[in-house]
Amino acid sequence: MGKILIFIGALLLGIGLLLEFTSLNFSWFGNLPGDIRIEKPGFSFYMPITSMIILSIVLSGLFWLFKKIIF
Repeated sequence: MGKILIFIGALLLGIGLLLEFTSLNFSWFGNLPGDIRIEKPGFSFYMPITSMIILSIVLSGLFWLFKKIIF
């Protein structure tokens, strides 16, 4: 369990440093075709369907790879 926590912590640290000190811009994330945005006076609704599907695919791939490497 300790190895897993150290790996996750190092991964999160690496991602945080990468986002902080590089010019990576994720402004496209959440503005993809298929993301639903409804804005009316006094009401706003946002449902990032496409963005969450892409995030789910990426995370599933990472967890699959993590299981193959660690276990």
